[in-house]
Parts: sequence; structure tokens; C-alpha cells
Amino acid sequence: MKLTQANFRERRDRLIEQMGPNSIAIIATSPVAMRNRDADYKFRTDSSFFWLTGFAEPEAVAVFETGDVGEEYSYSLFCRERDREMEIWNGYRAGVDGAVEDYDADEAYAIDLLDEEIIEKLANKEKLYYRIGQRADFDARVCAWIKQVDEQQRRGNGAPSQIVQLDQILDEMRLHKSAQEIELMQIASNISAEAHTRAMQKVRPGMMEYALEAELNYIFGQNGCLPSYNSIVGGGENGCILHYVENNKPLKDGDLVLIDAACEYEYYASDITRTFPVNGKFSPEQKALYEVILNAQLAAIDAVRVGNSYKEPHHIAVRIMVQGLLDLGLMKGDIEQIIETEAYQQFYMHGTGHWLGMDVHDVGSYKAEGDWRAYKEGMVVTVEPGLYIAPDDETVDAKWRGIGIRIEDDVVATANGPLVLTKNVVKSVADIEALMAQS
Repeated sequence: MKLTQANFRERRDRLIEQMGPNSIAIIATSPVAMRNRDADYKFRTDSSFFWLTGFAEPEAVAVFETGDVGEEYSYSLFCRERDREMEIWNGYRAGVDGAVEDYDADEAYAIDLLDEEIIEKLANKEKLYYRIGQRADFDARVCAWIKQVDEQQRRGNGAPSQIVQLDQILDEMRLHKSAQEIELMQIASNISAEAHTRAMQKVRPGMMEYALEAELNYIFGQNGCLPSYNSIVGGGENGCILHYVENNKPLKDGDLVLIDAACEYEYYASDITRTFPVNGKFSPEQKALYEVILNAQLAAIDAVRVGNSYKEPHHIAVRIMVQGLLDLGLMKGDIEQIIETEAYQQFYMHGTGHWLGMDVHDVGSYKAEGDWRAYKEGMVVTVEPGLYIAPDDETVDAKWRGIGIRIEDDVVATANGPLVLTKNVVKSVADIEALMAQS
């Protein structure tokens, strides 16, 4: 499944409705990033730019202009021209003709003409909608354009009197996913679930973390996907490092391995974490902690309901995990005091989720008018409680040390309750051990 130009046009129409008359919006894509000498990272277009245009080439700028009345507008796309020699080296370009014919632009220009053409477009507009602070170099260009328009006042021209943060509009629009977007995220989640299942089936004591990561990448690549973030494959105490990405240590018999990895499909991300025993069998301590986290996660997922506070899943997960830590003897004291003082952060130091969409940590505010916002239909959030017992934490019995566990799923708030996109990969102790016993 792919989005169509009709989908992108509908998004532009919604943006225009919020811009008002006699306004202009300017949005640039990401620059190409250098990896090291003479080698670039594979280009990935800016999410908001693609969300509006469907155009995935570098060196591109989209401009939207509204008239004095009504909702009519023009869409201009500045992009690279066709260049046979450069296309031999670096691949096909749409060019200005393709921008109109294939990407629905009303008019298109060579990107080299941007500084020249944008002046007339800015002149006498009341408002400029622009992503302030995204890129310092592009900010400087916009400031130079405004100054140049101001210098034309004797000719009757003037620069926009208001500059509005475009991200305030786009981020809110992107936060509420359409049915098509959720379908794309479901595909990404299914592929990622297949990759995690393969990892559970392929892991063996003595295997290197990077070899297990390769099993994930195999499934991603077979489906035409790339990882949506740097994969975490942490064996044993490495699972206690929240953003461990070295993935270069051997996986030991008797240890757990924590995998936080997922792919991106058609620019939409998934995000899954599973933790399972390298040898296929949880130890009593591993199982006890795992069950606490799983119970917390299931209850937190159930709280992703329309009308509930964004923070409700976190509060529920914290309470269940603190009670579990008390029951297992890893903490002592009064549960209310532990929660109030956040003493549990010795073992659980991050939030329980984040928005998910085109970016793995997706756009959208978490508060509205100072309060945690309520879930609405189409919002997608991760639910990912965990417990991490540092290997050098002498406040707990040695049998617990070095155990790191996190369980993460992707959840859509719907009118019928939470929809778990990542349900295709097992997560109960019994199901994990049964799957691994088959391999």
C-alpha cells in the first residue's frame, strides 16, 4: 500500500484552511548528510515535507500561497533539474516537469532559482508560515529574503508582518493519524513483529549481539524496509543501558537479551521491544521481574483510551511495578511515598511511552494549556515499561543484578478501545518459551 497524490492534496487543503487569506508557507526538506569522507548517509526526506508533498528527493522546497479570498491556493515546488550526467552517477530525478506531472505541483522551478523567485511570492503577503529553528542555514536565507522584500517598500512592496511557527500546525495535524496512515503503520508493525519472532528463533548462547541484529535486518530488508532507529540488542547487563547500540558483545547462556528494534514502511515507523532468555528458559528471578513488567504493560495498554490523560498509562504502570518491587523485596517502604518521591527511578527512569508516526519519536505536544492532553481517536503511542537492575547496585541481592527488561508495543487510541498494532509477536513467558523451544 502507498499513499496517493489525493492523500497529499487533502493534507495541503487542510493546511490552507488554517493559514487564512493572503498568506504564504515555506517548507524545505532535509539536507544530504555526510557520513565520512566522500560518503553520504542514505538520504531520508524530512517527515513534514514528505507528509505534505510525497516528494522524497533532496534539495527541494515547497511553497504554498493563498489569495485574498476563498480557499484557492497555489503550490510551487522547487527541486533539482533533470541532469543526465548526475543521474548516471546518483539516480533518476523527477525534475521540474515531473514535479508538476507526478507530484501535483501547480508550478515548479529549478532549486537554483529559489532565491530569485521567492521574493515576488513573499511580497505583500500578510503572514509567513515557516518552521522557525529547524535549520540555522535556512533560517538565515529566510531572513535575507524578508530583508530584501522590505528594501522594496518604495516600489510598494512589503514583507509579511507576521511570522507564524508552521510546526505548530503541522505537528498537530500529523499527531492525528488517518485510516491510511494506521494501515501503513500496521504493515510496519507486522514486519517488525516477524523480525522479533525470527530473533527469538535464531538466538543461541555464544552468538554475537550484532549477529542477532543481522537476523532482524534480514526481515526488514526482505520487505524493502530500513530500521526506523538504531537497533538495540543488549545481552545481559547491556540490557540495563537504555540506548545501547554498540551490539558487539557475545550473548551468554543464562542471560536475557533485550531487543528494541523495528522498521519503517513507506515513511511510517514501528517500535517494538521484547526481552527473552538467550537459552530459551527464564530463570526464576528473570521470570519474576518479567511478570511484574508484563502486568504493568497490559494494564497501561488498556488505559490508552479516548478521553484518558496521556499520562494515565504511565501512572498505572508505575504503581504496578512499584508494588511488584516491594513484593519481591527489591524496595522497602510505603508505596505512596515511593511514588511521590519517585524513588522507583532507581530501577525505572524513563516514561512509559511517546507518540509514534513518521518519526519514531513523533511530533505533537504532550500537554494542552498546561495539562496532559487527552487521547483522541487516531493518536498512536508506544507503551514500554521496564525495570533495570544495575550490575553494580549493591542495595539489592546479587541474584537480581544485571537484569534489564523492557516490553514495548504500539497502540492506537480508537473509539472501540486500544488497538495494539504489534500484537503479532509473543510476549508472555509461556509463549516465548514455547516459541523458542520449537527452534
